[in-house]
Amino acid sequence: MIPASTFDGKRVALFGLGGSGLATARSLAAGGADVSAWDDNPAQVDAARAAGIPVVDLRELEWASVDTLVLAPGVPLTHPKPHWTAELAGSHGVEIIGDVEIFVRERRAHAPGSPFIAITGTNGKSTTTALIAHLIAHSGRDAQLGGNIGTAVMTLAPPSPERIHVIECSSYQIDLAPSLDPSAGLLLNLTPDHLDRHGTMQHYADVKARLVAHSDVAIIGVDDDWCRAIADRLEGQQRRVERVSKDHPLDDGLFAQGSLIQLARGGKVHDLADLSGIATLRGAHNAQNAAAAIAACLAVGLSENEIRAGLAVFPGLKHRMQPVARRGKVIFVNDSKATNAEAAAPALQSFDPIYWIAGGLPKEGGIAALEPFFPRIAKAYLIGEAAAGFAATIGAHAPFEISDTLENAVAAAARDAASDTAEMPAVLLSPACASFDQYRNFEVRGDAFVSLVSALSDTKMLIDVENNGERHG
Repeated sequence: MIPASTFDGKRVALFGLGGSGLATARSLAAGGADVSAWDDNPAQVDAARAAGIPVVDLRELEWASVDTLVLAPGVPLTHPKPHWTAELAGSHGVEIIGDVEIFVRERRAHAPGSPFIAITGTNGKSTTTALIAHLIAHSGRDAQLGGNIGTAVMTLAPPSPERIHVIECSSYQIDLAPSLDPSAGLLLNLTPDHLDRHGTMQHYADVKARLVAHSDVAIIGVDDDWCRAIADRLEGQQRRVERVSKDHPLDDGLFAQGSLIQLARGGKVHDLADLSGIATLRGAHNAQNAAAAIAACLAVGLSENEIRAGLAVFPGLKHRMQPVARRGKVIFVNDSKATNAEAAAPALQSFDPIYWIAGGLPKEGGIAALEPFFPRIAKAYLIGEAAAGFAATIGAHAPFEISDTLENAVAAAARDAASDTAEMPAVLLSPACASFDQYRNFEVRGDAFVSLVSALSDTKMLIDVENNGERHG
């Protein structure tokens, strides 16, 4: 835990008592703050009370004596309307922050300049975050991985010169971290997302830009207009910017040429890493993720040789284009995290031919946007509530069957892929749907896929099923 000692003696209201909220409340209390915590969910309040967290209905709080309101990232700050706690705090001039802001204040107070990498972007941030932490850990350094990737930032070891904190930040967390100042800030890309919470694309982009605005080095993917404009603006302000591209060569920066990552400096270009043969980094989107991760690791002192060694054994992010097994020539890929069409596109772009398991609780727009990839589909196996709708979309382009359940789909796809004469047919779970019709979340769905695949005969697992998805070797 990181005790929030910068809040010693301060009166802090905290709203949101999920996992990160409880961790933040404990951190504040350990640091000497006078904490009053609350949640709209009575069960969460009861759990916090049982854990020894002081719980107070914040409607009854004397706000004139409150120094800070700490919000959980999922609580609306501005759109579609401010949460009632934000309105109360605003009306009394109380600052509103989140756990990432507490972390950056602790870092400045106790270990200023300690290595801190922060990552954001619409797509790819979890894979990039995991890759950076892996490269750092593989080099023998202490990598502290947390934030939006799933580990509450205040549960990590405290900042120190010998530790490198690698923190994934959602737009919500950035919105609540006004003094965010990482050693290396990464902005991967920007496409419309979460506009129900940000109102406009411009506001969404402005929030994301805050992560790199005060970074020692701003590492920015420049393949979209929004990010390119942010990079131009920061360079105009004499900030240090490292550009990254998966689409075209750069005069200065890191870019992908197929599977090759190249570094351009002063008109000279040299090959930095080759991703060919690294199954967990297939596809152009992963070339961008890798280039950005390499830039971040170089910024905090890793050598090119250390980076290349780590890339070769990257296990991948669980549930995201994760190779989990081989059965003869057939590879089985868990992409359960692809909960909409846009998220499924990278996997469909990266394998051919594909025995595609898709479906679940459908999202708006269905899978029509994936039509350019349908020629890669040898056959589709459709499950859940989306099955009939997906069948209507894909039926004119590829064979399909209504499998209904994941169990049926895995058995049928494995049978059909086994007779394919291609070099590496892929049985791909990339549902393009939410899981909630049949599974509690995409993680449970992905684990079910892995379990079903492991039960097939003559299957060589590439991950340790009993050890949280870590890859062998």
